[in-house]
Amino acid sequence: MIEPFLEELENRLDPQTEEALEAEWNRFLDRRFDGGIFRPRRRAAAPARLEWPSILINHALRDPELLLLRELRSVSDTLAAGSGNLLNIRCNYGTSILPSLFGVEPFYLDDDCDTLPTSMPLADGRDGIRRLVDAGVPPLDRGLAPKVFDTAAFFRARLEPYPKLREYVRLYHPDLQGTADVAEVVWGSGIFMEFYDDPALIRAFFELITAAYREFMDRWEREFPPLSDRFRCHWGWGHRGKIVLRDDSAMNLSPDMYAEFVLPFDRALLERYGGGVVHFCGRGDHYIDLLAGVPELTGIQLSQPECNDMEKIYRHTVDRGIPLFGLPLEAAEQALACGRPLHGLVHCC
Repeated sequence: MIEPFLEELENRLDPQTEEALEAEWNRFLDRRFDGGIFRPRRRAAAPARLEWPSILINHALRDPELLLLRELRSVSDTLAAGSGNLLNIRCNYGTSILPSLFGVEPFYLDDDCDTLPTSMPLADGRDGIRRLVDAGVPPLDRGLAPKVFDTAAFFRARLEPYPKLREYVRLYHPDLQGTADVAEVVWGSGIFMEFYDDPALIRAFFELITAAYREFMDRWEREFPPLSDRFRCHWGWGHRGKIVLRDDSAMNLSPDMYAEFVLPFDRALLERYGGGVVHFCGRGDHYIDLLAGVPELTGIQLSQPECNDMEKIYRHTVDRGIPLFGLPLEAAEQALACGRPLHGLVHCC
């Protein structure tokens, strides 16, 4: 079923166009872009020559070939639009990959939603977390981990016969979230009271999650290293370093709590993997100054500028040489209209 679509993409890919786009991204990542807003485009669109199927996510999650076809449809759409996004695919099993190592079960929504699964936290609260801590780092033969690694191997094998797809379609690391996000998924919202009631258990659990992240990511790097020395890619944008961490849960913590409980683990993972980007939904302006002090931080991606004091965000990112990725265009244009310099370090899709 998938071969005609692989061949179609291989024929539509133009290496000169991709190399020119890569060069633009390299200029941006090297702080050599001298425009106001980095918003690259391909030199020419490459319309689809086949009608690509629409595949529901629940169906794709049960069949790696359907999942690959769904991922490659996004690649096709990117080429057809002439977008400046880089071409990438991932084993897109949602946010429960690391939590599933700790016994969390994914919760699949109805087909009508066509969205990735969520999960329900463990039912036994503090006692259950203590048992997890006592048990130590879970093996990678649990939960969704085997499926993720098997799917990645399947993706690589399917793309292997197609030189241009192999060269320009990056397989990027799955959604491992970040230490605090994984903790909230496993523990549930009750975790936020435990920062006051049992901070020692919070630290122990965060250490365990960080160790599990390392085990997973180390294996990922061994088995699925990049096929070239090109920069890494995530969500269609390039970045320096190897990982993208999620700090969504940190919006619920004070700056002092972030500094004590989250920042040390963010820093440790960024150091281990040669740097990377931190993403957060919601508010992050209350701790951005602390995060920006991590030398290995290579970028920030925030989803809701309207929730943040953007002047504070800019002071602690672009003014310090840290790029912003995927910022909504309206926010960037508003800053420039007010005379706010962005130093060529803001990317908008």
